[in-house]
Amino acid sequence: HSFDNVLGSWCAHNAHCLGLPPTVTLKGGVVVTPTQATDLVPSMGHSVADQVAAIDGGNMDGWAGVGSCAAKSSPPYPCVSYYSAAQVPNITSLAGAFAMDDHTFSMADSPSFGGHLYAAAASIDGFNGNNPQPHAGVTPGQGWGCDSNLDAQWSPSLGGALQQVPSCVPDPSLSPSIYPFGGAYRATPVQYVPTIMGRLDAAGLPWRLYTSGVTTAGGAGSGGQYSWAVCPSFAECLDSSERKNMVPVTNFVNDANNGTLPSFSIVLPQGSGTGPTSQHNGTSMATGDNWIGQVATALEHGPEWQSTALFITYDDCGCFYDQVAPGVNPDGTPQGIRVPLVIVSPYAKAGFNDTTPATFASILAFTEQTFGLPALGVNDAGAYAFANSFDYTQAPLPGAAMVQQPVAPAAAVVQDPNDPT
Repeated sequence: HSFDNVLGSWCAHNAHCLGLPPTVTLKGGVVVTPTQATDLVPSMGHSVADQVAAIDGGNMDGWAGVGSCAAKSSPPYPCVSYYSAAQVPNITSLAGAFAMDDHTFSMADSPSFGGHLYAAAASIDGFNGNNPQPHAGVTPGQGWGCDSNLDAQWSPSLGGALQQVPSCVPDPSLSPSIYPFGGAYRATPVQYVPTIMGRLDAAGLPWRLYTSGVTTAGGAGSGGQYSWAVCPSFAECLDSSERKNMVPVTNFVNDANNGTLPSFSIVLPQGSGTGPTSQHNGTSMATGDNWIGQVATALEHGPEWQSTALFITYDDCGCFYDQVAPGVNPDGTPQGIRVPLVIVSPYAKAGFNDTTPATFASILAFTEQTFGLPALGVNDAGAYAFANSFDYTQAPLPGAAMVQQPVAPAAAVVQDPNDPT
């Protein structure tokens, strides 16, 4: 989801942050009034082509070019829509009680696969296209990563011709007798890049990836929701002892309540297009907001609250309207559309809106600076690490009250056939 889609209306009503404008002028001069979205998230295309069309060179007026967002829709232009604070009470309450950054951008104009690579490695490693797809004549495995037997669009240089290669970041240190292609299912030109998981492991710091699609720690993945588990995209993680840190997301609340969380956690909703808490296109926004509330409550009431920082964000735009033009990453790759970023911590500044431009690399930079880890690459080495959003001298903030709203049954959304998730 974009920032304006989730928090823009709330910002406009309280002047706390950059608010959703009352009207939007599309390319060609069409003036559109943003509409309140239904709880069941409309299904919009959000491929690279959709996002490039929407951004329109920074004009942010190409939304009619997004799949399923057109004047003939009902309501017209459903991608130009918003959720009210009443529809997403938990994330708006957290944004008001703690800190947020209303200039945080996804790091790629691509859907989820690229967004998750950036979140773990501060690099898209040449995967500048859409999500992985089957290779002709090859039986698919599970998920999107090194065990999927899928291919993804990749280019050796920015702007170069895209080619289909295994959707896997290989690890040349793996035994060639067992992994002849570094963990990929066939030969690949993709080069190794380090991850935050590997940095934590090397420093002896415990971490976990709370995800769907696994039933035991480090177990084999299954189901569409396994696609969002970022560990399998990196052979260094999947084909080593690191994979034991991939655990069921249903463990998170108990771990938080019991004070057994590791130093660093990635917590993914029950994801993909059918995941009940993902807030993905075609799912209930309220169900996902309820889950955000459950995660926050477990942390706020757990014994480790005093040493916790929770960053809540979205991997891509969805592809819903946003007014702010994205920039360029330090490595020269284009940034994607602005996304929500809320920081929940006893040392976050209360009710603070950080306007400093940030990306997923900023979360990595915060992690690296907190634990004394080396940067992964150029994108996180100089990234803004939310220094303005924290005050470690203040009296620790208490938790914010969360709610569990009822979710009305609704008809299924007709999925856009071009929706790449």
